[in-house]
Amino acid sequence: MAGQIPQRFIDDLLGRVDVVEVVGERVQLKKAGRNYSGLCPFHQEKTPSFTVSADKQFYHCFGCGANGNALRFLMEYDKLPFPEAVEQLAGRLGIEVPREGADDPRAQQREKKRKEGVNLLELAASFYRERLKMQEGQPAQRYLSGRGLSDEVIKTYGIGYAPAGWEALKQHLSERGIGEPVQVEYGLLIHREDTGRTYDRFRDRVMFPIRDLRGRTIAFGGRVMGDDQPKYLNSPETPVFHKGRELYGLYEARQASNKLEQLIMVEGYMDVVALAQYGIHNAVATLGTATTEDHLTRLFRLVSRVVFCFDGDRAGRQAASRALETALPQMIDGREARFLFLPEGDDPDTLVRREGTQAFQDRVTCAMPLSEFLFEQAAQGRDLNTVEGRERFASQVLEALNKVPEGMLKSLLLESLAKRSGLAQEQLKVLLEKRSQASQRSVTQGDVSQEPAEQLESESASSAMNGAVLAAPARSSRSRSQALSPVGRIVQLLLHEPNLVVTLPDHLEWLPEDGDAPLCRELIELLKAGRYRSPQVVLAHFQGSQQGHALAAFAKRELLIPKADREAELKGLVEHLQYVQRQRSPQEEYTALLAQERAGQKLDKEQRQRLASLVMELAQRQ
Repeated sequence: MAGQIPQRFIDDLLGRVDVVEVVGERVQLKKAGRNYSGLCPFHQEKTPSFTVSADKQFYHCFGCGANGNALRFLMEYDKLPFPEAVEQLAGRLGIEVPREGADDPRAQQREKKRKEGVNLLELAASFYRERLKMQEGQPAQRYLSGRGLSDEVIKTYGIGYAPAGWEALKQHLSERGIGEPVQVEYGLLIHREDTGRTYDRFRDRVMFPIRDLRGRTIAFGGRVMGDDQPKYLNSPETPVFHKGRELYGLYEARQASNKLEQLIMVEGYMDVVALAQYGIHNAVATLGTATTEDHLTRLFRLVSRVVFCFDGDRAGRQAASRALETALPQMIDGREARFLFLPEGDDPDTLVRREGTQAFQDRVTCAMPLSEFLFEQAAQGRDLNTVEGRERFASQVLEALNKVPEGMLKSLLLESLAKRSGLAQEQLKVLLEKRSQASQRSVTQGDVSQEPAEQLESESASSAMNGAVLAAPARSSRSRSQALSPVGRIVQLLLHEPNLVVTLPDHLEWLPEDGDAPLCRELIELLKAGRYRSPQVVLAHFQGSQQGHALAAFAKRELLIPKADREAELKGLVEHLQYVQRQRSPQEEYTALLAQERAGQKLDKEQRQRLASLVMELAQRQ
């Protein structure tokens, strides 16, 4: 409803609700004198430092500093906008939220109509759920069972069935006094202009209710069970439903976890519920549209990382490119976007069934960072060994960087572009500034000046690139100095040839515990989990971390051996380290295995047996 919420109403509301009850419904509290205490829901802790005062109607964490009243708690914990948090508190008391300036009859009429629409859609959702349980819903039951969905997941997502008849829902709602014009307006009926007849929009389909952040049904998606077209049918735009803003599964994801760290963007309803069936409850789907700025704004309010999941075919790559364009202006510092491409012919539904939960989670963990996808896109179809190829590569990346907000991410991308293109970072800053100024002029003057600006930048980039190429041979031979340890050499080999990881033994007991071994262990585990094949992607995964700096130093060193000999060298290094490990004394071996276990690195069966035999051997010596 239009108008602001009066401050006097908010004050009165906070005076009537009990912050202990509001917090206690979400956090386990214990009486501690006159106050209540518990583990803080806003940061990880083992000892309670979170207190709630019934006298002051206030909460405070002595660990992270979080504090506020019941309204602030709902906004922070449930991630609710201010008006919705007020609505929720008022709902606890069964009172309406007044609005200043809301005495406009038109505004009141719009609000009344909106509530009627939501109630209508809830009735329809209930109707579909009930029909799924009946005799006529058995084909839908068999379909859902065949897709591996449990009763619990079906209930969680409110899945139902739309009967095959032309007027089943229409009759059901009409019997309850709901007129056909309202049913048409909210997308449940279709009106034929030529005949004046109305009939159910959804017929003989599995029905997925689309819910808003408060769990209210605002639309539906229906899926056929056979080969009819269209496979998916969504509600049209209505007074309460706008496809470009809503996401399927977002309400359920928030219900599943109060501490969402990332959300996975998939393409369909079945992908969302199939992942939930396998314990992955943080997936959402767009509703027949490409990813929009509104979608990302909503997601980044809830989490700091969004993983776009696409099919690995050409259409999936094109969809990812569009998502990248949409994401760039949203990438303020602290936000992260990644891109996960599935094997061709697979979608999340089929892949998680075949590979299982952990394998799918590994793919998500190793998803391509936005930076790497950006550079990959720009390099596509260009020969980066030529001046012209690198010039076009640099120009395309600069065009993308012009859309990224000012901040650390933009600076790091510029730094990475300098390394990849051979251009000096200062030169790139100048070119980027020129493009930014040209863009601003084109906004105020139209697109007339855009082409000359692009031409100017292209010429400048080409000129600077020529200078970089002339300077390239001056590369120092520093990478040849300082011989690497055997473990360091393994790290270097794996960075240059990530696919060599498949030749390593299944266990890592041959690795020592000091030097470069922890870095090598982490690298091997990542490569095995992520199936990485590109050195750039590996480096991007660690970018900005201490490991990333160390790996970048290894990557700069030249291998100086033919590609065909690298596997043999890797195997020789591993055999050498295995020999060294065998030469250790029983006490040294025992200490190393114990340290590995205490560090949280799980021992395999062979290692556990060896540890047990060493305990016996050392005990007999004493």
